[in-house]
Parts: sequence; C-alpha cells; structure tokens
Amino acid sequence: MVPSWLHILSILILALGLLCAAIVLVDVIRHPQHMGIMNIVWPVTALFGTLITVWGYFRYGRLASSEAMMRAKKAGKEPPNKTDTPFPAMVAKGASHCGSGCCIGDICAEWLAFAAPGVAVWFGWHSIFSEKMYAVWVLDFIFAFVLGVAFQYFTIVPMRHLGKLEGIWQALKADTLSLTAWQVGMYCFMAVANFWLFRKVLGVRLEVNSPEFWFMMQIAMICGFITSYPVNWWLLKSGIKEKM
Repeated sequence: MVPSWLHILSILILALGLLCAAIVLVDVIRHPQHMGIMNIVWPVTALFGTLITVWGYFRYGRLASSEAMMRAKKAGKEPPNKTDTPFPAMVAKGASHCGSGCCIGDICAEWLAFAAPGVAVWFGWHSIFSEKMYAVWVLDFIFAFVLGVAFQYFTIVPMRHLGKLEGIWQALKADTLSLTAWQVGMYCFMAVANFWLFRKVLGVRLEVNSPEFWFMMQIAMICGFITSYPVNWWLLKSGIKEKM
C-alpha cells in the first residue's frame, strides 16, 4: 500500500511543477524568447525542474529574450545570452532543450499506452517483453526521439541557415546521443522505482493514472538531465550542438 505521506507529497510536488511551469509560461508570453522553440522548452522543463528551472529561466533564460537581443543589436553589442551565460549554464540549457522533447514524448506515449493497451502489444508486449513497461519504453523512445529531433531542427536551421535535408541531418547528429543518454537515465530510475521501491518495498504496482507515477517521472527526468549533461558538454564543446 502506498503510504499517505507519499501520496500527499506526490500531489504537492506535481502541483509545484504545474505552478512553476505556469509562472515561466506567463513570462515567456510577455517576453518571448528570440529562439521560438525555447518558449516551449522553458515551461516544459519547469514541470520537473520546478524551482531550479524558474531560477535558471529568470537568471539566464531572460538573457535570450527577443527584447534583450534587440537591445544588444541596437547597441552594436554581442547578445547577452552569449556574453553573460557561463558555459556550464549553456550546457544545462542544451540538456533541457533535449529533455523537454523527451518529457512531452514520454507524457504522450505513457497516456496513449494507458488509454489503448493494445498499442503496447504492437511494440513487443507479450511477444518480446513480459512486462508492459518495456514495450511502452520503446514507444516512449520513438515519441521522444521524433520530438527531440524536431526541437533541435527548429534550433539549428535558423541559427545556421540550413536547408531542410541538411537541417534534419544536423539535428540528428546533435540530438541522438543527448536524447539517448537522457532516456537511459530516466529508464534506470523508473526501473528502480517500479520493481524495487513500489513492487518490493511497498507491495503495489506503479500505475500511470496515479500521482505517484508522475512524481517518479519528475525524478526520472532529473536523472535523465544528469546522465545527458556530460554528453551535452561534449556536443557543445565540439560544435555539434549550438550554444544557446
């Protein structure tokens, strides 16, 4: 049985994530990002990054607003997001950029498999995997990969002025390793939460339609951020991925 304290904590942390996302969303509507895709990235990241993301947005995200970029351009200066953002923060933005696509993809895939369990069968449940979770992970990865590459495409193409095919290729190069590293961290935590914490320790199944599941997913996303961070460091250092 799930302890009442864990149930209440899950609801509170999920509510905090929604509140933080709303705060960031309102501000990006008032002060849009110069790079349009970041208007999605910041609020989505706040769903699991909560207060840290809110701090990061107002400290570094605002430096890349259209207003800030225009002021710098009129003054003949370098954009503030390039001059006032330390490299570790740029790496964090790069990892979050990837993670936001993963987050949206995972939410869509998990609810799709819950609403239509037959979808998991298409991806190996019963035929390859005895556990439905593994089949859903395949679906998660596909959704996350498509969205992650799309997010990267709409970042790289306008910055490098690329054609469609070249843009897709560069997006694949920039996001494949980062996204895979993110999903590995996320899957590892969810496996521990599902098989050890909930089934073995608590004696219950971790179900998608419970606040505990999505609280665990918030933590899993943070684990994904941690595992993708060094990969994004290398991608930015090598110039494969753009600094933001």
